[in-house]
Amino acid sequence: MRGSDSQSGSLFSYVSLEERIPTRHPLRQIKTVVDAALADLDSEFAPLYAAGGRPSIAPERLLRATLVQILFSIRSETQLMEQMAYNLLFRWFVGLSIDEPVWVPTVFTKNRDRLLNADIAKKLMAAILAHDKVAPLLSDDHFSVDGTLVEAWASFKSFKPKAASDGAEPPDGDPLPVDAGNAGGTGTNETAAETGTAGGASRMTTTDTTATNEIGRVMAEPCQIGRNVERDWRGQKWSNTTHASVTDPDARLYRKAKGKPAQLCYMGHALTENRNGFVVETTLTHADGTAERRAAIAMLDALDPGSTRRITLGADKGYDAAEFVAELRAMCVTPHIAAKAKGSTVDGRTTRHAGYAVSQRKRKLVEEPFGWGKTVGPIRKTMLRGIERVCAQFTLTMAAYNLAKLPRLLAA
Repeated sequence: MRGSDSQSGSLFSYVSLEERIPTRHPLRQIKTVVDAALADLDSEFAPLYAAGGRPSIAPERLLRATLVQILFSIRSETQLMEQMAYNLLFRWFVGLSIDEPVWVPTVFTKNRDRLLNADIAKKLMAAILAHDKVAPLLSDDHFSVDGTLVEAWASFKSFKPKAASDGAEPPDGDPLPVDAGNAGGTGTNETAAETGTAGGASRMTTTDTTATNEIGRVMAEPCQIGRNVERDWRGQKWSNTTHASVTDPDARLYRKAKGKPAQLCYMGHALTENRNGFVVETTLTHADGTAERRAAIAMLDALDPGSTRRITLGADKGYDAAEFVAELRAMCVTPHIAAKAKGSTVDGRTTRHAGYAVSQRKRKLVEEPFGWGKTVGPIRKTMLRGIERVCAQFTLTMAAYNLAKLPRLLAA
């Protein structure tokens, strides 16, 4: 018998959101871990809010909604609120009932910024890793480290000369070497962008008044900068010392390697354990040639402050620097670093052991969270500004990567 196509809605619904979610859905296991981690952070949320006044959005819901946005590649808060209005799975995960209204996007972002500026992201990731189901999956002795560039939400046109204290132009400066920022010539595969100035600070110009140079090319006279105007940048050099982005002053002009374009960016760093590739520590810094090594030391200190227990650290050739290796040995960390062909500081004391080869194979796991974060997550080009907010977003993305791995590992 043919069924009816009647579209009159029912007045009441007797099925709860919990019953509508499949019992084997991956988000069920993720939600169990996230809810337990948020419960552990209850004492951290209380100081961020006033005792009286109108209730704001619960911080637990803010963080769950942010994780949904990362896990499902939702590119904006406006789209997130739109999808939460009709997607029952998202409502269930965030904690909204089927009748509760979603938030205005600007209200959501305003409340979320309170958490991004309070170091809650790192505490959430630590609470997730400390969960009873997650902790047995981690290695306590073997780790890998690496860094990646996070493109800033600022265009090259916003990179303008810094004004001196008296309003004058910055002084002339000699160009720095090609690998500026790579102190000591340590051979890192990421070198700083070409820096320095030529003939004083470079100028961006409009075409209100034009002149012609010796080859007949139209050049613009210095004038007030507008949008999408013609500018002659040939022969000019740019330096983070003399220039800064007016859109995001924390972003730095950096070139990953020779032949690569310079871009305004940050540098994100991750420390992973070698058993299953979980990210256990993160940080985000200004982009320069030595940031990776400084961040690695800082993350090892944060992982287990003052520990004298022997651990290993795998890394690529960019970390093969004498000062860095010496500092690792002083911290009781065995440097399982890929050795450079010439002038390596990693000798036979380390490379002769079988564990060195294992670390070199396992250290490639540290690339996976970066790839996931730039394809599924939002860190290929962040839409936030300021190093603190971008750092919080980077950490939440790494926490979401850890959560995405859980259903498969727990089912094994």
